Amino acid sequence: MKRTTLTLLLALSACPPPSPPPKWEVVAQKLPNALLSVWGTSASDVWTVGSDAADGKGPLVLRFDGTAWTRLETGVTGDLWWVFGFKDGPVYLGGEGGLMLRYETGTFTRMSTPGTAVVSGIWGASPEDVWAVGAESGGAKGAFAWRLQDGTWQSAPGFPTALADTDALWKVWGRSATDVWLVGSAGKVLHWDGVAFTQGSAGTGEALFTVHANSRGFVAVGGFGTGKLVENDGSDWTNASPPGASALVGVCLTEESGFAVGQYGTVFARADGGWVEESTGFSLSQSLHSVWVDPSGGVWAAGGNVLTIPLRDGVFLHRGPSIPGIQP
Repeated sequence: MKRTTLTLLLALSACPPPSPPPKWEVVAQKLPNALLSVWGTSASDVWTVGSDAADGKGPLVLRFDGTAWTRLETGVTGDLWWVFGFKDGPVYLGGEGGLMLRYETGTFTRMSTPGTAVVSGIWGASPEDVWAVGAESGGAKGAFAWRLQDGTWQSAPGFPTALADTDALWKVWGRSATDVWLVGSAGKVLHWDGVAFTQGSAGTGEALFTVHANSRGFVAVGGFGTGKLVENDGSDWTNASPPGASALVGVCLTEESGFAVGQYGTVFARADGGWVEESTGFSLSQSLHSVWVDPSGGVWAAGGNVLTIPLRDGVFLHRGPSIPGIQP
């Protein structure tokens, strides 16, 4: 009996202690530019873009290579609201005044677009089949959807143009070229099935700012004052809003987890029982506008003063192994 007990104790002592949970860190705070979007292909290839601080350098575009952050000069002016791309390129960046940039092999190229409204969301099934959505500056109306095909941006065929008179669109995301959701003001949603749009409502009654997906379904977030979160497993949108949440602005799903971010630096993590608020350990006055999860599980969140003009006071958080800070 004593030998068995001793053997068990020795076995337990040989087991390594459990790994501590990943920690959040402030990578940047009080930047002159607000950061509006974050996206990447890996923990050593991360992009974040933001506003134009009128310092003569144009919109803030930063790229992390796993060792350091580098600011990239775009050669244009105006705020950039979103970034999305592909592992082997290209990367698309969209923003103010119908601005659309294509980055490939170290060069930014300004692309011709069908309009001059604000590009606030980009997603693509392939490098040559990409969607862009947005609205007039201020977001009261002017909803549009563009599609890049054969290298040219054009108004998406079949888009319900009457929506532009009353609503805005904020983001677009898909699981394939035949399963794409667009979300916008007053809980309005559009679904593209590869042939036509179907217009509907997610039932929030308030704006939905971001939509994302994994293999099991879609999730969208929004709200004013009180956060709204809705999920769709393929049947319909259902309310999964965390009780007491502040307005939610960004969301990202993976197969294993999900994160939603919003006003006052709010972060919610997806758990088996629903969405649970996660303490970052920081008290922020800024809003987190965008969140992305890298393939190794690191969480990257970008924001700042994003609710009023001017778009300033940028902030960036990271959850995972410590990384270098972004200098103002």
